Amino acid sequence: MIQTEIGNKYGTALFQLAMEKKETDRIENELLIVKHLFETEKNFHIFLRSPKVSVQKKKETLLNVFSDFSPYIVNTLLIMIERHRVDHVVPMIEQFFQLSYERKGLAVATVETVRPLTDVEKAEISVAFAKKVNKRSLEINNIVNTDLLGGVKIRIGNRIFDGSLRGKLDRLKRELILN
Repeated sequence: MIQTEIGNKYGTALFQLAMEKKETDRIENELLIVKHLFETEKNFHIFLRSPKVSVQKKKETLLNVFSDFSPYIVNTLLIMIERHRVDHVVPMIEQFFQLSYERKGLAVATVETVRPLTDVEKAEISVAFAKKVNKRSLEINNIVNTDLLGGVKIRIGNRIFDGSLRGKLDRLKRELILN
């Protein structure tokens, strides 16, 4: 919880700065790369968290790795390194994207299905469910989950729309047990 709160503060500050400087698109694109690096390159993350590596060495490494990135991203990361907040980088990025999506009237939907969705199906789900959550559009992240048996399960923020066969069977089971 604390990790998210701290990350949220940095993400909000970076978003406000990006808005003020009119660089939200560039920063969004670059933050996708930073997030991917932090989530996939475990050795990089371990290096930045290591108490054996000096803060100066960590900062030099960040400056080399992200030399072509927005100075606002680089400075945010340097401050986070200085304050030993490396574990808050991904939550910071997620907060930035949440604020950016809200500004654009977008939301992220995690859609579980038994098979991959086509682009047409993703677009149809986006149109149908964006209205239900008062958004202009949804970014669809499709996860294949054969445990669903059939149908679809959609998560948008803290809302869940369960139209899966597994969900229907579970609800029927609960109803039968209660009666």
